[in-house]
Amino acid sequence: MTTLPPFAPFPEGPWRDHIVPEEWEACLSNWIALAEAHLSLPNNRFAHQSSKDESLLSFLVSFVRDVSSNGVAILGPSRLAKHLLRQCFLLVARFLRTPSPPLPLLQWEFLSDLCRLYSKRRTSALINQVSQKSQVITSLNALKKSLIVALDAGLKGGLKILESRLKRLNHLIHASFEVAAFFLAGSDFLDGLISCYKIMNPPLRKVIVTTAYLSLVGLTEGDSPKFSMLTDQLYSLKVAAESHKTGPLNANDSMVAELVTVTPILKQVQRRFDESGSSTTRVKSVVAALEGFRKPSGNIKPKRPIKRKIDKGKGAMTEDDEVPGEMRVHRMSQISQIQDLFPNLGSGFVSKLLDEYGDDTEQVIAHLLEDTLPPHLATADRAEELSPERNRRKSRDIAPRPTPPLVPTRHNIFDDDEFDKLAVDVSNVHFGKRDPGKSADDILNDRSSAPNKAAILSALSAFDADDDERDDTYDVADAGLVVNDGNPEDADDQKRKDANEEALFRAYRLDPKVFDRDAATRRSQTRTKLKQQTGMTDEAIEGWSLMLSRTPHQMRQLEMKYSAFSGDQPALAPTAWRASPAGSAAEDSEVDGANSSFRGGSRGRGRGGRGRGRGGGHGGRGGGNVAGPSSDKDTENARRRKEANKGSRANHNRRDQRARKMARGGFVG
Repeated sequence: MTTLPPFAPFPEGPWRDHIVPEEWEACLSNWIALAEAHLSLPNNRFAHQSSKDESLLSFLVSFVRDVSSNGVAILGPSRLAKHLLRQCFLLVARFLRTPSPPLPLLQWEFLSDLCRLYSKRRTSALINQVSQKSQVITSLNALKKSLIVALDAGLKGGLKILESRLKRLNHLIHASFEVAAFFLAGSDFLDGLISCYKIMNPPLRKVIVTTAYLSLVGLTEGDSPKFSMLTDQLYSLKVAAESHKTGPLNANDSMVAELVTVTPILKQVQRRFDESGSSTTRVKSVVAALEGFRKPSGNIKPKRPIKRKIDKGKGAMTEDDEVPGEMRVHRMSQISQIQDLFPNLGSGFVSKLLDEYGDDTEQVIAHLLEDTLPPHLATADRAEELSPERNRRKSRDIAPRPTPPLVPTRHNIFDDDEFDKLAVDVSNVHFGKRDPGKSADDILNDRSSAPNKAAILSALSAFDADDDERDDTYDVADAGLVVNDGNPEDADDQKRKDANEEALFRAYRLDPKVFDRDAATRRSQTRTKLKQQTGMTDEAIEGWSLMLSRTPHQMRQLEMKYSAFSGDQPALAPTAWRASPAGSAAEDSEVDGANSSFRGGSRGRGRGGRGRGRGGGHGGRGGGNVAGPSSDKDTENARRRKEANKGSRANHNRRDQRARKMARGGFVG
């Protein structure tokens, strides 16, 4: 038995850059020759010899990985590159159809790269056949568990690694409906996608939506579509969207809303159900409910003016020249939307698809998923990119053009007015002030141009002082808030809540044990009284106490609300002095008697203990008050005494006494 020479490993990127074109052509020729030699072996020799050739398996794994990630352009534009692609696919297909395929070719990474490199029409049947093997199931099961853990971890996990693995997996799910059903078995994977979508990471969100769309569409493919599982998953999406809508986040910021807006999932599912004749009332209700979560104007792109790039003086163009490399913004957004689902497609190939199907993105995606493209597009280069170069045509019009004016014409707002047309009245033309001899007073005193009194009065009569503008200070649109409109039901409800809260707080301050969660406390008289006062159950009262113990700041708020002075003062006590019930003295009598007693006893002047003070002079008088009622006799007496004593309390007597002292002392001379 002759052995074939080993395969040279496929070079990595830095090594390929150093290989000259002649040597690269030689490498391609040698790889093709060895591949054809292995393919020419009979089945028994191929299973024993080629399956154990580690160099061949290593070459296939590295070749599929590098070419799928970097594109077929790294192989070069020669005919040998396309021939090598075909031979490698034939080798992989023969390996996978053997009873026991090699283990390196049964890993999910290799299968995903294979589906990315080759079309779905060539790989779908092959992947569905090997997906039932135990080695593939083991690899996919380990991947599913790790993805669920990473999706549930969220920000705590590696988002970059999660994004790259989901991107790589999407190609395998797109090619095999068996793999799609495997990942949607159960609800853990789909729940993880919905949970991880809450992270504000736009690239990761696009990948998550793509994974969910491809997995759900995969359930509708195959000879026996799994419509029961699809219905359950759609119902799970509906429940998740409803719970997200009732939460604190934006209702349109969920994975379900994005899925039904940017992808044709609902149309695809409804069409597959109608074609199979298995559409039920439950399916229609779930699809209609999911349709309600579609974002408004989700797929409508605003039309923008086309901005054409003008070539500055490098060749003339006719007006009907077309610029192939220049695309509209709307077309570029459609291309990027399709490339999010099919990253292996080039922008040029996607542009051809849009031209074929009249710029209908949903039809393009549907034909790509079903692999039903027309023959001229099915055989086209799927990695073709839009060329930035523009093919220019020289204008055949060689007629001379008029020379543009050298001096530009300036325009302003006074063009074509009376001065410009020289039609103005010369008597109205003046430089500076019209009458420089007049002062400001002269102008104000000149009433020739002032309105007459009749015009002013007629204007005032038309003015309605009561017709005032409506005060829109507290409008919702202007103030940004809602003011209570005085609804008595809302006010009564708030008062009732405050009363219950105050009763609970005061009971908690008196005895926190009233809120214990045992049977004896619930049967106690204090608990019964508290329930009757608030109308709450035992569970609600105990829950209020539990939440209060967990939030210390709420206790401080309740103390400030119900323990401090509330500002309510129902009565204002008088501060003026009032007579005692015994009527011992009037207002001025009490002041005079008290102060006079002090002054007479301590500061009395005179010899031999003869005090001149007024101590207790008014102590024996009645208890009249000058501020009392006018009809009272004591009030009248108090007022008369006050008027009679004004002279003694003022400066009159002290002035006369000083005069007498000076008279007794005499003057000089």
